[in-house]
Amino acid sequence: MGKKRVAVLISGRGSNMTALIEAARAEDYPAEIALVVSNRPEAAGLSRAREAGVATAIVDHRSFGEDREAFERALDAELRAQRIDLVCLAGFMRLLTPWFVTRWSGRMLNIHPALLPQFKGLDTHRRALEAGVKEHGATVHFVVPEMDAGPIVAQDSVAVREDDTEATLAARVLEVEHRIYPQALRALAEGRASLASSSNENVPREGSA
Repeated sequence: MGKKRVAVLISGRGSNMTALIEAARAEDYPAEIALVVSNRPEAAGLSRAREAGVATAIVDHRSFGEDREAFERALDAELRAQRIDLVCLAGFMRLLTPWFVTRWSGRMLNIHPALLPQFKGLDTHRRALEAGVKEHGATVHFVVPEMDAGPIVAQDSVAVREDDTEATLAARVLEVEHRIYPQALRALAEGRASLASSSNENVPREGSA
């Protein structure tokens, strides 16, 4: 069996993309990062991907106006042209329609900077601090039509400190993201994680970091 061909979708700097590329360099890693796609031509992650020797593509959502499905059809065509098996969202700032999500059902992961089901959506670190939670973290989950609601593949936490700011908390959570995303992709590529299993038994949750 060859390695699974993975596309990483980005909109910005692509720090999780970089973590996946570095993890996939290992000979025993079951997936290769074959393509990085951005919906923004100016995304800093594109040059980082090229420097790492990964093919890149731009599908600019602005070219399609308000027609989200036309944008997604172009994106889907690019993925299929590159024979992509699995998709990882890494700071991809577009809400995907059910049409696209269904086409890649069970083959698309997202990373979210919170311990889902807590703090779906944006501004997770600020909301965690305002809520006074004792721990915060990151979650890798399957993408389903409902935002941030898919089955969890991997999750890990950090303790929230009394002197934390959004920036300090975000930095520690980012370290968690960079650790658990490659683990989750490995589990999916090896067939140990599937959409049917709606718990995080596939990749054990580690203790608080």
